Amino acid sequence: MLLCTDGSSFAENVYRYGAWFALQFHAQINVLFVTDIRSQKVVSTGNLSGSLGLGADEELLHELVELEHKKAKLNNQRARLILQNASETLKAEGIADFKLTNKTGFLVDCFHEFEKDADLIVLGQRGEAADFASGHLGANVDRIVRSSSKTCLVIPREFKPIERILVTYDGSVTGKKILQFLVNYPSFPSLEIHVLTVAKSNTVQTAMDKLNEAKQGLEKAGFEPICSVIEGESEKVIGNYVNQQDISLLLMGAYGYSRIRNLVIGSTTAQLLRSSNIPVLLFR
Repeated sequence: MLLCTDGSSFAENVYRYGAWFALQFHAQINVLFVTDIRSQKVVSTGNLSGSLGLGADEELLHELVELEHKKAKLNNQRARLILQNASETLKAEGIADFKLTNKTGFLVDCFHEFEKDADLIVLGQRGEAADFASGHLGANVDRIVRSSSKTCLVIPREFKPIERILVTYDGSVTGKKILQFLVNYPSFPSLEIHVLTVAKSNTVQTAMDKLNEAKQGLEKAGFEPICSVIEGESEKVIGNYVNQQDISLLLMGAYGYSRIRNLVIGSTTAQLLRSSNIPVLLFR
């Protein structure tokens, strides 16, 4: 598992949710913190004199360079503190096997270097600017979720024990993959499993047929799923169901039937990720 952290208010729950999943799957954890390369580059007096003018005071130039050195040192200390906090939280959650990684660069550029060795990516819903962009996905999260080939867990600011799971099922290959995921891991039958199919008014019977197929498969595996077909717009129906049934984990496909349509910002997946106050596990 790859846990991406930036030390923001979401970071603590990246570790806590990551720990929960690691315990279920007996998985190893790698915590990745990427120090922005722009904050590590120390300018020279020549560069500064060019921007300030040839007549700039020599003492001022040296002071500015010294500030840049101090900034780089503070960034290194910050990285150590963030990873130390990750270590302490994971140990408190019962995790002994984990790795801490600090990389300098841009997260979206070096992410794929670490993604290839992971089965699950864990990300906060937003990053350091969370308080200023509460209605949006973080830019890095949005790019990673869209480009990653791996299953991604996007977590909210608040931690909530996982007791009730909702699967959004549409009969697709991805939907069947989600059901198989539940069957493969022995901890899930002990949780309350809900399966929801959203239908348009003229497709209710088709939706019910798909849902019955899912229900039979889960019951055969020892589950007692609570199954529902509800008419309406997907994001509204799913959001309402999550709130009304006090769902604590949402499992859904990263894209719908129309891959092109769902690459735009208005997709059901993106809307739910923006508004969700529970973790969302996205499957390819």
